[in-house]
Amino acid sequence: MSPISTHLRVVGALLVREMATRFGSKPGGYVWALLDPAAHILLMTMIFRAIARAPALGTSFALFFATGYIAFQFYQAMTSYLNSAVRANKALLSYPNVAPIDTVVARFILQVLTTTLVAVIVLGTIVATMRVETNLHWPAILEAGAMACLFGLGVAMINAVLFLRYPLYEQVFNIVNRPLFLISGVFFLPDSIPAPYRELVLINPLVHIIMSFRQGFYPEYRAIGLDMTYLYGIAFLTLFAGMLVFTLSRKTLRNE
Repeated sequence: MSPISTHLRVVGALLVREMATRFGSKPGGYVWALLDPAAHILLMTMIFRAIARAPALGTSFALFFATGYIAFQFYQAMTSYLNSAVRANKALLSYPNVAPIDTVVARFILQVLTTTLVAVIVLGTIVATMRVETNLHWPAILEAGAMACLFGLGVAMINAVLFLRYPLYEQVFNIVNRPLFLISGVFFLPDSIPAPYRELVLINPLVHIIMSFRQGFYPEYRAIGLDMTYLYGIAFLTLFAGMLVFTLSRKTLRNE
């Protein structure tokens, strides 16, 4: 059997195992994956509707926060789930056909499918119930989602190695990563921030992901400061660094 065939068979088996472990045999696991983001969006909508007359874009608070939250989740959920991919499947690495990268690939596929399904259901429901017709720009939506997934994959591959080698790094990363939800543009438009603070905010690649994602739902949104070249550069540089660190640490990942 060729290495590619072996890899595909192992990833397929791991994917089924991850689905059973994460969601269980009951439909409640899948329902919670949908209710969690929906509850966050509903809560943010209620809070900001009480303190503001209109959202920063359009007329729907729910759509504004949903586009920011879902775009952010493509990155956040990816890193959270993949960070422990190797550690959670440590026992399986004793089998010669199972490689550390197989565990990452299986979780990556499952997380992409899960977040995409949640995005379609949540955003589709909001758009369908809006009184104003929305013209979706799919290239911007798909491009932003893809960049978020690749960036999250690169970060997670680096973390998978460093979390095992340096337990203190895991604590530091969690502390640093926690405020990203507040400073990535989920609640606000980076365009509205005055210089020079806007330039500081735009260093964060997640800001560009959310801006691009929102352009797909708001044709009138100019997204001043959006730099897709910068986003592509950061995403692929992080992915390359993650693959390099992961490849050089294969023996460490098996033996740690």
